[in-house]
Amino acid sequence: MTAKQTRVMVLNDMEKLDRTLFRLDQGFELQFRLGPTLQGKHVRVYTNYPTEGERFDRQKFHALDWINPTAREDDSDKFCTLDLKISGSYQYYFGHGGDEKSGGGYIVVDPVLRVGADNHVLPLDCITIQTYLSKCLGPLDEWSDRLRVAKEAGYNMIHFTPLQTLGESRSCYSLADQLELNPDFSPSGQTYTWTDAGNLVEKLKNEWNMLCITDVVYNHTASNSKWIKKHPECGYNLVNSPHLKPAWVLDRALWHVTCAIADGKYEDRGLPALIQDHPHLHAIRGVLWQEVFPKIKLWEFFQVKIEALVEQFRALLQSGAKPDSSKTDGKKQLKIIQDPQYRRFGNTVDMNTALELFVPNGNSPGAIEDCCNWLRRKLEELNGEQFHEVKHHQEQATNCIDGTVSYERLADHGPKLGPITRKHPLVTRYFTFPFEETTLEQDLELINQPEKSCHFLAHNGWVMGDDPLRNFAEPGSNVYIRRELICWGDSVKLRYGSGPEDCPYLWAHMQKYTEITAKHFVGVRLDNCHSTPLHVAEAMLAAARSVRPNLYVIAELFTGSELIDNVFVNRLGITSLIREAMSAGDSHEEGRLVYRYGGEPVGAFLQPSLRPLVPSIAHAMFLDVTHDNECPIQIRSVYDSLPSSAIVSMACCATGSTRGYDELVPHQISVVSEERFYTKWSSQAKPSSPNEVNLQTGIIAGKLALNRLHQELAAKGFSQVFVDQVDEDIVAVTRHCPSTHQSVVAVCRTAFKNPKHHRYTDEVPPMCIPGKIEEVVLEARTVERQTGTYKKDERSINGMPEYTVEIKEHIQLADSKVVRQAGVTSRGRSEYVQEIVFEKLTPGSVIAFRVSLDPKSQELVGVLRNHLIQFNPLYKAGSVPDSNTPDILKSPLTQIMSKLTLADMNLLLFRCDSEEKEDGGGCYNIPGWTPLKYGGLQGLLSVMAEIRPKNDLGHPFCDNLRQGDWMIDYVSNRLVSRGGPLAEVGQWFQAMFAYLKHIPRYLIPCYFDAILVGAFTTALDATFRQMSSFVQDGSSFVKLLALGSVQMCGVGRFPALPPLSPALSDVPYRVNEITKEKEQCCVSMAAGLPHFSAGIFRCWGRDTFIALRGLLLVTGRHLEARNIILAFAGTLRHGLIPNLLGEGVGARFNCRDAVWWWLQCIQDYCTMVPNGTDILQCPVSRMYPTDDSKPLTAGTVDQLLYEVIHEAMERHIQGIEFRESNAGPQIDRNMRDEGFNIEAKVNPDTGFVYGGNRFNCGTWMDKMGESERARNKGIPATPRDGSAVEIVGLCKSTLRWLVELHKKGLFPYNTVKIQRDGKQLSVAYDEWEMKIQKNFEKMFYVSHDPNDPNEKHPELVHKRGIYKDSYGASSPWCDYQLRPNFTIAMVVAPELFTVEHAWKALNMAEEKLLGPLGMKTLDPDDMVYCGVYDNSLDNDNYNLAKGFNYHQGPEWLWPIGYFLRAKIFFAKKMGKDTYDKTVYLVKNVLSRHNVHMERSSWKGLPELTNENGQYCSFSCETQAWSLAAVLEVLHDL
Repeated sequence: MTAKQTRVMVLNDMEKLDRTLFRLDQGFELQFRLGPTLQGKHVRVYTNYPTEGERFDRQKFHALDWINPTAREDDSDKFCTLDLKISGSYQYYFGHGGDEKSGGGYIVVDPVLRVGADNHVLPLDCITIQTYLSKCLGPLDEWSDRLRVAKEAGYNMIHFTPLQTLGESRSCYSLADQLELNPDFSPSGQTYTWTDAGNLVEKLKNEWNMLCITDVVYNHTASNSKWIKKHPECGYNLVNSPHLKPAWVLDRALWHVTCAIADGKYEDRGLPALIQDHPHLHAIRGVLWQEVFPKIKLWEFFQVKIEALVEQFRALLQSGAKPDSSKTDGKKQLKIIQDPQYRRFGNTVDMNTALELFVPNGNSPGAIEDCCNWLRRKLEELNGEQFHEVKHHQEQATNCIDGTVSYERLADHGPKLGPITRKHPLVTRYFTFPFEETTLEQDLELINQPEKSCHFLAHNGWVMGDDPLRNFAEPGSNVYIRRELICWGDSVKLRYGSGPEDCPYLWAHMQKYTEITAKHFVGVRLDNCHSTPLHVAEAMLAAARSVRPNLYVIAELFTGSELIDNVFVNRLGITSLIREAMSAGDSHEEGRLVYRYGGEPVGAFLQPSLRPLVPSIAHAMFLDVTHDNECPIQIRSVYDSLPSSAIVSMACCATGSTRGYDELVPHQISVVSEERFYTKWSSQAKPSSPNEVNLQTGIIAGKLALNRLHQELAAKGFSQVFVDQVDEDIVAVTRHCPSTHQSVVAVCRTAFKNPKHHRYTDEVPPMCIPGKIEEVVLEARTVERQTGTYKKDERSINGMPEYTVEIKEHIQLADSKVVRQAGVTSRGRSEYVQEIVFEKLTPGSVIAFRVSLDPKSQELVGVLRNHLIQFNPLYKAGSVPDSNTPDILKSPLTQIMSKLTLADMNLLLFRCDSEEKEDGGGCYNIPGWTPLKYGGLQGLLSVMAEIRPKNDLGHPFCDNLRQGDWMIDYVSNRLVSRGGPLAEVGQWFQAMFAYLKHIPRYLIPCYFDAILVGAFTTALDATFRQMSSFVQDGSSFVKLLALGSVQMCGVGRFPALPPLSPALSDVPYRVNEITKEKEQCCVSMAAGLPHFSAGIFRCWGRDTFIALRGLLLVTGRHLEARNIILAFAGTLRHGLIPNLLGEGVGARFNCRDAVWWWLQCIQDYCTMVPNGTDILQCPVSRMYPTDDSKPLTAGTVDQLLYEVIHEAMERHIQGIEFRESNAGPQIDRNMRDEGFNIEAKVNPDTGFVYGGNRFNCGTWMDKMGESERARNKGIPATPRDGSAVEIVGLCKSTLRWLVELHKKGLFPYNTVKIQRDGKQLSVAYDEWEMKIQKNFEKMFYVSHDPNDPNEKHPELVHKRGIYKDSYGASSPWCDYQLRPNFTIAMVVAPELFTVEHAWKALNMAEEKLLGPLGMKTLDPDDMVYCGVYDNSLDNDNYNLAKGFNYHQGPEWLWPIGYFLRAKIFFAKKMGKDTYDKTVYLVKNVLSRHNVHMERSSWKGLPELTNENGQYCSFSCETQAWSLAAVLEVLHDL
């Protein structure tokens, strides 16, 4: 059972992929998903893939329905789907808003071919095809004898050139009647029909297991087709295409030159009928320029009659006519307007423009005459331009005529046509002329007689280097007049117009022809595809597919561009493009073609069944030679036929040949002139027989063996390919089966040069073949024999009887004549290699080996595959049961993983280098590359996710795996050393790796990947099972963010949190390795990786509590959240929570905001966790019960949490003022002395918390100047003293909550008591709250009223309709800076804001501050804004040196979470329309975070970016609060 294959197409706005090829198989599911540019928009996807039960109609599109499996927060998993069951080419497009089409492309679904009486599937890569020229098969009743040659040579498909009646040239591709079977196929007294031909095709399918395809020719018909005489409108003639008149005139003139030369009229001018040298060519030029061009005056077709136009103009002026400005296009330029009928001097100019340009000075006759003269001069100038233009055409025509004559009559490689005659004219005629010969003058009169000129039909041909998407016979092309067409004088080009309405007869005729073909043949070859009008081929193939849905379509394209090839493949649904080995100039190039046209590399990774849809190249039909190309024996040598065929046969695509190649016919079998018949099959035929062949003829026996091998390799899944250029003539091609690990290696020694005349070396390098050679599949070489030499037979197409193939099949290595010896060597414990020394690998020989892994490796791979089935059913193939399974592998990995806690998962999956080093280890370092980002599995998987889709087996990571077991051992040993459940996972890896270590090294990367991917996905499942339903039911983006909780939260070697009260239940403990004492091991949260992950710098109060709601509460990790809240509560001192925790003992109490974030988290805990208010009664062990007490051990002084909360509030009202303990350079080398003085108080009038001074920074914007050179050392960049807006908001939020708790009887205090001047006063919590409510808008909102009485510093206002960043700063202008901090207050205390003001302020923030991933920390209009953070830069710039601008512009990620949450909250109050637009904005912004996370090898979101989302190398690669803030937005949605 194979997993359903799903491909995902990610749609991006404005992405038009018409020239990109996407190939899919029937049975695949295609999903369309939204890329970041479209997420949040109302996107509609349309396709013309038919709905169930409908017929395909190219013009009929329908919209697909969106499926959103998580049906919530974001668009990352939303998709619409197509189940592909019908082959063909289909279009999709998508749009949003008013834009119907903002992107689109095509998908091509391959047909399924069936053969045999049992209708079994013939995979496309199994095809071996042989081409037959139908006219060389003789009468239909003799076809079986001639076609049997293909069957006996092992082909399974026949390509017939057209079977229709041929035109008078007898070219296979010039058809006189598209609907009639060629009468040549019916012997006298018999009339065969299409039914008889169809019966033969059916017999071949059912009895011989052979399919048949034939050509369709849409571009032209034979010049003598009867129907084109009745329907001349079906071609390009002088009536429907008058633009061809000048070209026809030139063509007739050239015909008369032919007649004159043939009749000897130019001999006296040095131009005889037999052209023999360059002076003769020169004489032709003379005739053209001195006689022909002056006589036919082609320029007159493009010029104007000057006097007639001047008279018309004069009449207008005399009548007082004025220009109509509405009719001119504003470009005042007089241009010739071409006469659509192309009469001589029939052109005109726009008189309105003339009136605008030539204005008379008055109405006097003189003034009018002057004006007419100006016009006359202009018209003379225009006629002159046209004359020169035509002269250029004539020069090109002369060059083309010269080139044609030179090739046809002088060139050694040309046809050497001999004297010029009416049968072999000077140049091929471009037009038919079905009338009696007359003089040129009389001919030219016919141009004006439509009943005759409609029969002058343009011939077809091809144009060197032309744009294949342009029709060269349509107006606008000058190919015919410039004689650039390489013309087929036997065929008339067909004129379809833009649809059936333009030429009904032709469309109906050709559709009938197509339907007859599709009825009898499984496929078609589109002849001359690159110059068949696309819309015609599209319509005809649609008609063919309605007759035969699984139509196989092949074509040979000569566009010279893969992108343009793709246009044809996409629009027409071409299945295979014909490629030719003869295009290779040497064996190296021939080998490269094998590699290019199919298969993946040996040892490739197993790709997931659901994966992105990636562009592909068209499926190849790789032929050793095509039927219309030169014979390889003439270009290379007869000895090369076999080895080049073998190289082609080893390609992982469709392959084939043309009849005659295998019999060694030493010339091209011409599609035009060949009239002999092919030889018949006879097992008794003598080698010298000219009309019969068998396995002794030519290389037929070799071809049979190669065709069988080709079909076997494709049918049995040998889908991996390796091509080795052994030396300049020897190519070794390996085909490998990824499930059984069997290989076939074919070593082919080419002979591009004939060994009789070219000395080939006898030294053939030995070869090392990994594995055990089971047999020689075949060894063959071309040899000479005594049967007389080749003589061209009169009646049969015969080959060279003097050569045959010496072949042996399925022999043991010891019986080989080609190999002298095969030594077995063993490289290391798992490399089993056979060294082959060749005896007789002569030019023209081939040997193929069947190779297996050595038996031990084979068994171990089978067992390993058996253990991998738990992750992917695809591993069933090639698996064998394990006779003695280690105990650890007896239970599924899911069961082992279920014992791990999320703290264990942190270790299993993540941990950066500094975390690993704390434990005495480190991340794995790949020599010559870089260390991995994590010690855990994510570190490996981030790299493998890059390598796997591209099969980048040359990557240093894969090299490291092949070279030794270091990385393998690292993975298992790191876990085993941990003990506990993690050690069990480590033992599971060890047991799996025990198999891995004993298989060939080239297979290790793909199986290592399989083991790790299986373990990783199992670990993720186990992780999410321990999280909240929001995560479990969430989108893949939600899960990705939730993993950030595992990434950031872990237990290190040393406890990072101070111990909790011994009286508290559910606290995790462990035994300390060194002291052997029991110790607490609570999870702590890193601020960011890699800089803030270990040691003293891991835990920060502010970072922890900004991130705690998102990473722990939203994800359902309530116990860990509780422990962190209580641990920090124990460190409260001076009424503050520490900034840097330092395990509590080394804590620094230098921030004013951490305590408020801590209080907000307790509030969130109480509201989000079931029975959350129980935390208020939890014991807190106070480390500092008084401000100056030494740190106490846990349990010495315990208080309940609500008392600690009340203390924090009371201390603020009382007023906090102290100097940091140990103040001085030992705790901060940059701080000035005044900076160590800490202050935090409450303004009695407003209720606002305020504090700080200009020498310290007590909020998150805490950059302290460090540069002595720039003189900013010891000066904070953003002191934000006074009342910072977010602290006021957090304080208000806390007060509101405490008042509610008190009302519910859950918090005993409703007032705080303080000492003022020796008296005790009390302040009620609700009064404090109301003061803030009453004053906030007044003091913080910068209104649009210039006379606002609340505005203390109107002179500092530079933006209105915003909220201040602070109130009462020591530098008043700082209050007025636009920063993103007010959005935090909006989220935690939205009641402070009026809706209209809030909405306008948010829009201003969006316009000025919103970046791709983060929020600018300062308004870009501010004079000190600088968006690029460089902490290493030290210069004289005060505002920049040593990263002084850390918070003065760079875009931080966590504030974007608050901005978006505020937007969502207030949008709901603004009405549905605004809310919908906001949801789009939010989804769109978040999609960029999703993309960043998916691409990031850290699987995180950074601390900050530089301006406009640019990467900042000084930022943490993944930051706790960035992940948390984005996750909270999704939670709010």
